[in-house]
Amino acid sequence: MTMGTPPSSQAYGEPWYWDNRYAHESAPFDWYQKYPALAPLIHLYVPHRHQRALVVGCGNSVFSENMVNDGYEDIVNVDISSVVIDAMQAKYSNRQQLKYIKLDVRDMSPFQAGSFDAVIDKGTLDSILCGNNSRQNAAQMLDEVWRVLKDKGVYILITYGAPVYRLALLKESCTWTIKLHVIVKFGPEGSSEQPGRQLTDPIPLDESGSSVEDVLGKNPDVHYIYVCTKEPKAKE
Repeated sequence: MTMGTPPSSQAYGEPWYWDNRYAHESAPFDWYQKYPALAPLIHLYVPHRHQRALVVGCGNSVFSENMVNDGYEDIVNVDISSVVIDAMQAKYSNRQQLKYIKLDVRDMSPFQAGSFDAVIDKGTLDSILCGNNSRQNAAQMLDEVWRVLKDKGVYILITYGAPVYRLALLKESCTWTIKLHVIVKFGPEGSSEQPGRQLTDPIPLDESGSSVEDVLGKNPDVHYIYVCTKEPKAKE
C-alpha cells in the first residue's frame, strides 16, 4: 500500500510529509481498503443515507465520492494538508454532498459537539501514532472524535493495530462500546476476501483483546475495524 517511500515511518505523523507527497503524487489513492469492500459494514453502522459522516485524514481518496454515489447525502472530509484539500475542493466543487476542510484532527473546534452520526478513519490514527508525541496526539484526536460525535454515534476505525495495541488507547479517555470486525488485506488483484467469516460478523472481544488470537490465530493478514459507539459520560 505504498505510494512513494517516506524518509521513515515517523514521517507519516508530520504535516510537511503529506503536503510534499500530495504536491508530487496527485493520483487518487485509498489507504488500506476501498469503499466497495467496506460498504457492507458502512451500511450496517450508518444505515440511513441522510446521516452525516466525517472522514478524517481524507487525503485524495475516492472513498467519500463512492459513499455519495451509494446515496449518502452529507460527507465532510478533513485533512491537515492544505495541498490536498485545495485539490479536492476544486475536484468536487460541483458535488454539494461533499465538503473538504483543512483541519487538524487534534483540534476540530470549528465543529460543534455532537455534529456527526459517524466518523470514519482509514489510517489517520495509525499515522499519528507514527509521529512525535504520538500517545498524547492520539489521545487528543480521540477526544475530539468523541466530542464531535452524537450520543450513540459511531467511530469506525480501520487500522493495522491489533486489539492488544489499540484497545487500551481507545478506552483510556473516552467512553465507548467497542465491536471488532476484520477484513483481509488487499490481495494482488485488490480484492478483499474474508477469513472464513462475514465482514459484518463481529469477533468476540475480551477486555485485553487476547481472545482475538483464539479466533484468527497469530499474526493474521487482516485489517482490524473497531466500531466504537459513543456512550454519554456519566454525570457527576
